[in-house]
Amino acid sequence: VQLQASGGGSVQAGGSLRLSCAVSGSTFSRYAVGWFRQAPGKEREIVCAVSRSGSSTYYIDTVKGRFTISRDNARNTVFLQMDSLKPEDTAVYSCAAGTTRYIADLTRTAIYDYWGQGTKVTVSS
Repeated sequence: VQLQASGGGSVQAGGSLRLSCAVSGSTFSRYAVGWFRQAPGKEREIVCAVSRSGSSTYYIDTVKGRFTISRDNARNTVFLQMDSLKPEDTAVYSCAAGTTRYIADLTRTAIYDYWGQGTKVTVSS
């Protein structure tokens, strides 16, 4: 399974970006997908995740109401719409896939078996 993240860039605070994660090499609908980020000098953290069907999602508190994760199973792609961006959102964002069917597992980094390379997001004040 291969994952390709794209869509990063530089924006001013309050702006928007849309990240994409294209998944190939296996049946896309078998995988839950999560977005992670790692800021300079900080540990990687999960940002949000979506279940295999797309019916369930998870967000960390700091992005709730600003970020929206969605998936298009026909296009084998997961999207992350990021609005009202803040400087603290600056990080390298990566997507990852795992075969768990349990919603409670979406927050667990250990269930994600496949990782894509990161795309950099820079938010200036």
